[in-house]
Amino acid sequence: MLGLIMAIIDSTIVNVAISTIGGNLGATVDEVAWVATGYILANVVVMPLNGWLTALLGRKRFYAISLALFTVASFLCGTARSIWVLVFYRVIQGIGGGALQPTAQAILFETFPVEKRGAAMAIFGMGAMVGPAIGPTLGGWIVDNASWQLIFYINIPIGIVAFLMTLAFIPNPKYIAKPKGGIDWIGLGLLTAGLASLQFVLEQGERDDWFQSQTILLLTVISAVALVTFVMKTLRDKHPIVDLTVFRFRSFSVGSFLGIIMGFGLFGTALILPLFFQTTLGFTAFDTGMALMPGALSTAVSMLIIGRLLNYIDGRYSIVFGTLLFAWSTWLLGGLTVQAGYWDVFWPRLIQGFALGFLFVPLTTISLGDVPVPELANATGVFTLLRQLGGSLGIAILTTMLTHQTAVAWNVLASGVTQTHGYGVGQLTQMVAQQSAMIAYNYLFRVTAIVFVLSTPLVFLIKPTKRREMVAVAAE
Repeated sequence: MLGLIMAIIDSTIVNVAISTIGGNLGATVDEVAWVATGYILANVVVMPLNGWLTALLGRKRFYAISLALFTVASFLCGTARSIWVLVFYRVIQGIGGGALQPTAQAILFETFPVEKRGAAMAIFGMGAMVGPAIGPTLGGWIVDNASWQLIFYINIPIGIVAFLMTLAFIPNPKYIAKPKGGIDWIGLGLLTAGLASLQFVLEQGERDDWFQSQTILLLTVISAVALVTFVMKTLRDKHPIVDLTVFRFRSFSVGSFLGIIMGFGLFGTALILPLFFQTTLGFTAFDTGMALMPGALSTAVSMLIIGRLLNYIDGRYSIVFGTLLFAWSTWLLGGLTVQAGYWDVFWPRLIQGFALGFLFVPLTTISLGDVPVPELANATGVFTLLRQLGGSLGIAILTTMLTHQTAVAWNVLASGVTQTHGYGVGQLTQMVAQQSAMIAYNYLFRVTAIVFVLSTPLVFLIKPTKRREMVAVAAE
């Protein structure tokens, strides 16, 4: 859990420090954006290789190497004195971090017996869901009260403890065998090129005006060709580097698709909300973190509740409840005005966070429930990757819609300004810009709510879950 929390917090904590890092290192906005983009690119390439690398190196060694790589890279990030050196170290950090989340999930899922897997995923989910909320708060405090280097140095003592605990307590399962057939360099190259190109397109597309950019167009073609070729090759290979036959389990297939939608909501709103709070409502970096905190706390509470309830109820109904509750919370956010303050966003965020527990824990438990234990490392890597790509897709779609809707609202509002009523041109321009952004954000929140509501019927394509052994739970 220590490795998991480090990796997830580090993917969000940097966001609030981007402008500070750029100013200190003399980097442009586009250059400093690579501090976040480089980390995510490395993440998505490593995630699907989780099963293969676990088999190649062994569970304990692989997790320990990932922790060591992440920790050393964190130290190096803090020592960087130029933007591209920092980006290089962030890529190394991302290679280590990309393995931590799916490996931690696999360890927890196979360590706990079947009747306690709901509780195990609740523990996992507390790190996976609370992390993105804690990151901006912690990052905001560090930026306001210390140096940006501390964002990376804070990982070092945690990483050392996690590394030593891994050597002491994480076992190597007996069923893990060395992968047969050697290293598939062609498959590895196709996967790397395809996922890295796709992630770059999703990360940079809106900034580069999508297909008006030759780079985005070229990388889209590379991504499509590489990934299609990789899938075709993988399905023919006897010993593929990523085993796609895990999709033969219906619950895993449907759960993975819902995971993409969940990633859309979680990561998309995780990016949009801080922008909304700071640019439209005028919150500081620390105030933004505090506004996100109620959601983190309510997520922790709901995960403790659902970890127990899953032993008594069909998990599908919990997913439906969580999905509709999340939709309601984003609908409420879509009704705010520019005069909104902390307490206006408090309740929607509290509801939103509470919904995530009822959504995330059963979805993960059900999706992986039918997967045989020897295939869990591979399955968790693929599942985590799809949720990450769903998040990147959500960010790309929402930021593009934000730009477009802001422009539309600006044109409508500006055309209606006929007299100043005592206001100067500058004041009127600022008011129109603020109201235009508010309208655009309201639109995004309402669209997100509708997407979640429309996805609800898909839950019932998942196989019904049986009640767990209540005696074992009652004896805890």
